[in-house]
Amino acid sequence: MKTTLLAAALATVATAGLAAPEKYVLDSSHSQVLFDYNHLGFSTTYGMFSGFEGEIMFDQEDPANSSVSVSMPVMSMFTGWEQRDGHFMSDDFFGAAEGDLVTFTSTAIEVTGDNTAKITGDLTLNDVTKSVVLDAKLNQAGEHPMAGKPWAGFDATTTLVRSDFDLGKFAPFVGDEVNLKISVEAMKAE
Repeated sequence: MKTTLLAAALATVATAGLAAPEKYVLDSSHSQVLFDYNHLGFSTTYGMFSGFEGEIMFDQEDPANSSVSVSMPVMSMFTGWEQRDGHFMSDDFFGAAEGDLVTFTSTAIEVTGDNTAKITGDLTLNDVTKSVVLDAKLNQAGEHPMAGKPWAGFDATTTLVRSDFDLGKFAPFVGDEVNLKISVEAMKAE
């Protein structure tokens, strides 16, 4: 009897140790990137991107084994002033066309606390790819009370230097540093 119990316990531990990351897909309606920058020292200007698509391979037992790959349309940018949005899409900045994307693909995850991590990845913005580090936090993982299926929510922050992405027009008068606040929800894939 003891041998059977021990074998069952070892099989359970071995199976748990082999758990693989599970695929979650982003909920576009609850995922955004907010940004802000200094405008000539007089104000802070804000905007956002939305329309995310992507997936998170989420390993709740070993978060360092997780990964993320997301994209969003450049033209989803919204600053609250139509003329500014148009200027950002012009050749002075993005020279954006329908279908142009901002993408991020993680390359490493370093767990820094019970629900925090540094996510390093390749950000492609304005046809330039640079490595960036996101300070990320798992807000919650569990069953969604309305959808009735596993769900996860994350927040992250980072600061970009826009001239690194060939978007430095009017720097340094208009701040070259852009602060990003990211919030995403993702549902377990079917």
